[in-house]
Amino acid sequence: MSDVKRVVLAYSGGLDTSVILKWLREEYQCEVVTFTADLGQGEELEPARAKAELMGVKPEHIFIDDLREEFVRDYVMPMMRSNALYEGLYLLGTSIARPLIAKRQIEIARQVGADAVSHGATGKGNDQVRFELGYYALAPDIRVIAPWREWDLTSRTRLIEYAEQHQIPVPKDKRGESPFSTDANLLHTSSEGKVLEDPWDEIPDYVYSRTDDPVTAPDVPEEIMIDFERGDAVAVNGEGMSPATLLAKLNELGKRHGIGRLDLVENRFVGMKSRGMYETPGGTIYHLAHRGIEQITLDRGAMHLKDELAPRYAELIYNGLWFSPEREMLQAAIDHSQHKVSGTVRLKLFKGSVFVTGRRSPYSLYSEKVVTFEDDAGAYDQRDAAGFIKLNALRLRLLGRRDGL
Repeated sequence: MSDVKRVVLAYSGGLDTSVILKWLREEYQCEVVTFTADLGQGEELEPARAKAELMGVKPEHIFIDDLREEFVRDYVMPMMRSNALYEGLYLLGTSIARPLIAKRQIEIARQVGADAVSHGATGKGNDQVRFELGYYALAPDIRVIAPWREWDLTSRTRLIEYAEQHQIPVPKDKRGESPFSTDANLLHTSSEGKVLEDPWDEIPDYVYSRTDDPVTAPDVPEEIMIDFERGDAVAVNGEGMSPATLLAKLNELGKRHGIGRLDLVENRFVGMKSRGMYETPGGTIYHLAHRGIEQITLDRGAMHLKDELAPRYAELIYNGLWFSPEREMLQAAIDHSQHKVSGTVRLKLFKGSVFVTGRRSPYSLYSEKVVTFEDDAGAYDQRDAAGFIKLNALRLRLLGRRDGL
């Protein structure tokens, strides 16, 4: 294993990645560079720097990057333009973060002259696939080290024993069996494992961290407005905001009203079903608002085609294929559809739910004159419908005659 001289590790500063840091040095006799991404997970990241330094990583080889704006601008918002939902429900909060982390890891590897990258994803989950597809797409010849697929530290007890053996600090809350695992970023928080593994058991209240209980949420609805330009939200209640600031504001609003909770049994890319709990307060509001503005600005054909493409796009993101040509092709089509998706959507937030109550746009295709039940002053000739119906019925009538109806 001595052919690896330097490796860039996706490092959180937690127990698992701290053990990985030491294990890489022991097993590969290589230098370790740490990379910690700030994607808005709401945690103080400087302790990760202190932990890395404590474990002997050179200060110039510790990278802690604030990627919040890039994350929302270049990953979350393009995905939101597609209205993507994996298996009809999941807003892809974990999935969409992985390609950015992989991209930055490869950039750092090139910057420091590393010949390998490493991550802490297990051999049972989707994240190993997402990270590694990203690595290989951006650096086809990079060496990837996935410790969970190589080592024999197959339990938390073994991890703690290894940590103690090598003087790696073990937080008190890691001593017992973890009740569940979490992943967080500016778009969502996900929880899975342990107390969530039985899909019949209701999720305990203490698992929720990103949203207030809808039952105890305010008894009065809150009305908000979101402005869109070319498919992207740019302002909340008339106040222009950067992408990350805007999503953070929607998270704040959604949290207060208990919006964005999802209990889901999903099909992992690696083949098994898993049960997870997702909290996506701001993303849930954003998704409904975006669909609201599309309702009046997109042509029927464009909207229906987008609805056909969205599940495919969602599956590509879920499976880690952000950097694939097919995702880029779909993105080009989706982005083209958004040129006139501009305007304002009004929504009400109330006890776990979001309701679109109004939408307006300078590019609206909605014509009150045409659709009215009152006198349309010749805007629509109802007699035209007869020929339209007969032409569409022609094949059905021929089938009926053939079959003796």
